[in-house]
Amino acid sequence: MAKDNNILIEQIGFTKKIILNKPEKRNSLDENMISEIKNYFEEFSNDLETKTIVLCGKGGNFSTGFSLEYINKISKYDAIENKKDSDNYKELLLSIYNCRKPVIAMVEGYALAAGCCIASACDLIIASNKAQFGFTEVKIGFVPSISIIFLLKRISESNVKDLILTSRFITAIDAHKIGLVNYVIEENMLNAYVENICREINQSSFSSLLFAKEIIRNAVNMSFESALSYAADMNVIVRMTEDCKKGMMRFLTKDFSPSTKKKKN
Repeated sequence: MAKDNNILIEQIGFTKKIILNKPEKRNSLDENMISEIKNYFEEFSNDLETKTIVLCGKGGNFSTGFSLEYINKISKYDAIENKKDSDNYKELLLSIYNCRKPVIAMVEGYALAAGCCIASACDLIIASNKAQFGFTEVKIGFVPSISIIFLLKRISESNVKDLILTSRFITAIDAHKIGLVNYVIEENMLNAYVENICREINQSSFSSLLFAKEIIRNAVNMSFESALSYAADMNVIVRMTEDCKKGMMRFLTKDFSPSTKKKKN
């Protein structure tokens, strides 16, 4: 179902697809698209019809980052306007990273600059074998400072330096080797593979998905001892949920019911 000209929304079962729809400009972004994408993530994070979210681009590319028109506009901003615009972009990335539902970036073609950063904020990146990633900002005198923070959550400091300082493009295979990409799939099989991953995730209960994301997001910033203490406390909370109780009962019934036991000769 279409929501507006530049962003399309489709629902397949419990999966929402947020589709960047500016194929003639390789799905480049402007401030309106940034706000719209953020609003959709905030909406889908809390609805009961969504278990997984796929972010992708139409026309064979994910996104090449900010549009030329948007960059021209930014070049004329004063400090106050730049602060407001920078915060808007930061809030978009946080809406993806903090989304309560698993988020998958399905990447075809180019994922460059802000486009690559948006993919980095997702939980999983599943890329076509023909996809390319890169950050070109330093070539024009800019520094992708917000992107650096999200990259450091996915790959090593050394690899972040390599990508940012050289501005080189890397293939999906190389992106997988450094940990930026989770899976590399043949281009003609990409959509089917992503749909299958979503179906597998969607079989889990709402609460288990929500708690899993929350625990991972919080624990990664704690000391080892604090993280263990936090995990033990969360264990108690999770075990008390109805989803967990019902799930354990189904597991026990399935494994130990008389119908599943081998008959004796």
